[in-house]
Amino acid sequence: MSPAHVGQTRRAIVGRGSTWWAPGASGWWIGILFAVGSLCFALGAAPRYVNAVGVSTDGVTFFVGSLFFTAAAFLVYLEVASAPGLGRWAAVVQLAGTVLFNVSTFDAMREHLSASQADRLVWTPDALGSMCFLVASGLAWIEAGHGLWSWRPRSSAWTIAALNLGGSIAFGVSAVASHVVPASDQPRNVTLMNLGTFVGALCFLIGAVLLLPERTQEDARATPQPRTGR
Repeated sequence: MSPAHVGQTRRAIVGRGSTWWAPGASGWWIGILFAVGSLCFALGAAPRYVNAVGVSTDGVTFFVGSLFFTAAAFLVYLEVASAPGLGRWAAVVQLAGTVLFNVSTFDAMREHLSASQADRLVWTPDALGSMCFLVASGLAWIEAGHGLWSWRPRSSAWTIAALNLGGSIAFGVSAVASHVVPASDQPRNVTLMNLGTFVGALCFLIGAVLLLPERTQEDARATPQPRTGR
């Protein structure tokens, strides 16, 4: 199943503190919460992890990760709720998607679901959440690049948006592959489901970590620099 993670909005979310430790800054919390959520989903998708801890604990790992994503998405929404532009809509759609993933990962912890129940309770909110995050990531990509196509690898905002878009695509593929086939009571493609989740989680993890230096870079640019000379 695929987690939800962010189409990062191009809104300056800044605050005081260092790059790696700034608990008084909302931008720092957004990066940390997204990073922890991404790590949970990457871990949950790893075959050796589920073999070691069991299916039940693996399901709890996904659910906990989804809660971290929702907390981060809510902070993003609070930051951009009154701002103009695509960032606000990306945040709204993203937050809706995280709630859908909360529902999906919670229901996935239920045992002995039939194929029809799994598709209705787990796969349907998962697929809808994936669509929400594709839309949110697409809007953030357009805003960061000022158009449908751009190439700005030196821009941290563009890089984060590109990583999140790639992660959303990977999770969308995972969602399609996780559809339960009634004839077998098994996901359509378990390998692709886990691979898509793992690759997408890595993209989101890198993007979340990059949010931390971006926050302090924005803070530095917003702070007046001392003048020298006459």
